[in-house]
Amino acid sequence: MNPILLRTCLAALAAGLWMDVRADWLQFRGPNGAGIAADAEPPVTWSDTDNLKWKRALPGPGTSSPIVVGDKVFVTCWTGPGTGGGKLERHLVCIHRTKGEVLWSKAVAGEARPDTYGGFIQDHGYASHTPASDGERVYVYFGRGGAHAFDMDGKPLWNVPLGDESNAKNWGSAASPVVYKDTVIFCASEESHALYALDKKTGQQKWKAAGDALGYVFGTPTLLTHEGRAELLVSMPDELWAINPDTGKLRWHAQTGLPGNVSPSVVPGAGVAFTFGGFPGTRAIAVKLGGKGDVSATHVQWTGTTSTYVPTPVLHEGRLYCATDNGYALCLDARTGEPVFRERLEGASATGRGGKPFYASAVLAGGNVYAVSRRNGMFVFAAAPQFKLVAHNRLASDASQCNATPAVVGRQLFLRSDAALYCFENPPKP
Repeated sequence: MNPILLRTCLAALAAGLWMDVRADWLQFRGPNGAGIAADAEPPVTWSDTDNLKWKRALPGPGTSSPIVVGDKVFVTCWTGPGTGGGKLERHLVCIHRTKGEVLWSKAVAGEARPDTYGGFIQDHGYASHTPASDGERVYVYFGRGGAHAFDMDGKPLWNVPLGDESNAKNWGSAASPVVYKDTVIFCASEESHALYALDKKTGQQKWKAAGDALGYVFGTPTLLTHEGRAELLVSMPDELWAINPDTGKLRWHAQTGLPGNVSPSVVPGAGVAFTFGGFPGTRAIAVKLGGKGDVSATHVQWTGTTSTYVPTPVLHEGRLYCATDNGYALCLDARTGEPVFRERLEGASATGRGGKPFYASAVLAGGNVYAVSRRNGMFVFAAAPQFKLVAHNRLASDASQCNATPAVVGRQLFLRSDAALYCFENPPKP
């Protein structure tokens, strides 16, 4: 094994995180879904000309985030409703990481009865699930359009429908797939109110875990290991579930009091899971990992009302950071849930429906938190106990919205808007 890869894997195991960590960014929020680019040195400032390595126009819009696998970057988008008319099609686009050239693009026909393009689905559309990869294949979920697998050259390998329901709010699902051992786990929240583990090579169903509360889950499931045991954490209205990812069986659960719907993913800490969200009235809660059955009375560490509705925070040196959906840079003490700071990000107010300046989740690299707003660029602030705005970067040439969490690998940061995919690169030190 490559010595750098070995050191990274050992560090991840020591931190109690599950997935094999590589220099790549293989899923939503990168290695282990933690939103942390260890040892990366992306640029802090950029513009249409400054530190821009390449820009590539996309076939259509999307809320899904890019992933990076070796010399390839993958991203999904859609065409049809809301993009000039016509039948719904979804696209998986593969772009060369250093050249910015489209290597291949595959279109997948939409379902016969897609969600109506109206209401809140206009905010994020029909391509909200970030792809995932094991380095050999790329796995995508298109909601009522099903789960799909492609090889690295774009050859379709399998596709599996996972339901065709939709909830009354017409939101469309959003949770992204995660890879675990020889399976890929999908959260078909709206489509069938269920989690599925499908065989990576064949798409054959290994297990299914269903529950009505899954219908309002929009956060990607979180994989981790605790005391040598793998667990899949899913936050939903009022409950946090810990599932055995080998069988789909529920190991333990805790009452959280998060109302309505839950969008952020669970953030794993040292023996603790942090979960956020709910509407109306967002909440935050820390739950000790482990146990059996209902652990509400024994494992809840703290609860709080200073939280975030859509973006997922990142954990760093005992503090939780994010840019909240209502436009604040937020830092919480992970031990107590108490705010360390809550500072308005000036200039982040322009939005789409509902007045939400941020949908994308935070990522951390080089000691800074990177948080992209929907219409007013990316804010970079220090991951420190005192708030410090490091940079506010805008692209004058792109007025489209940006709901997607960036990917960070090495000296590069990959950002997608509804119009284009960008690669910003920190030039090597002289």
